[in-house]
Amino acid sequence: MDQEQILARISSMVDDERTLRDSLASGAIDEATERARLGVLERELDQCWDLLRQRRAKAEFGENPDEARVRPAAEVEGYRS
Repeated sequence: MDQEQILARISSMVDDERTLRDSLASGAIDEATERARLGVLERELDQCWDLLRQRRAKAEFGENPDEARVRPAAEVEGYRS
């Protein structure tokens, strides 16, 4: 995935988050369903942001950004700011 594709995927997932929250507010889904779906989306978003950061770092240091790979959610979720 190149940078534009990653950013498009992130944008799509943010839209999905809004849709889930709206669905909960309108009563179309329950809290448990929203929580489960949001959890999946949040993990995928974290992975996309991580991949984007990897690509940018590789480019900054003269490496091939196409060598960046999606890391497992457990690894990405374990990072601390």
